[in-house]
Amino acid sequence: QVQLVESGGGLVQAGSSLRLSCAASGRAFRSYAMGWFRQAPGKEREFVAAISRSAGSTYYADSVKGRFAISGDNAKNTVSLQMNSLKPEDTAVYYCAATDGPTTDWSIRQRWEYSYWGQGTQVTVSS
Repeated sequence: QVQLVESGGGLVQAGSSLRLSCAASGRAFRSYAMGWFRQAPGKEREFVAAISRSAGSTYYADSVKGRFAISGDNAKNTVSLQMNSLKPEDTAVYYCAATDGPTTDWSIRQRWEYSYWGQGTQVTVSS
C-alpha cells in the first residue's frame, strides 16, 4: 500500500507564498514521476506541475509557469511545490500524485497517468 500525504495548505492573501509538501510511504516505492493537481469548486481536477525522478525534468501548467516551482528529493521520496505570487484563482484543493511510469511529456500532465493520490490540502487565496 502506497500512501501520499500532503501538507502546507492554508489561507493567504493575494501576492503571498505557500509551500506544499508531499511524502510517499508504504511498500518499496520509487515513483517514476510525481505531480500536483488542483480542483476548485465546480471544476475539473487540473494539472499544475510535475517532475520526473530520473531526468529531473519539470512540467508546468501555463497558468502557474513562472510563479510555481516543483522540486523533489529522490532519497526521501518527497515532492514540494513552492507557490509564489498567489492569486485568488489559485484557490483549490491541491492533490499530490505519483506514477510508476514510464511517462511522456504529454502523459505526465494527464490525471489518468497517476495511480497514487494524496487526500488533498486546501489552499485559499483571498483578494
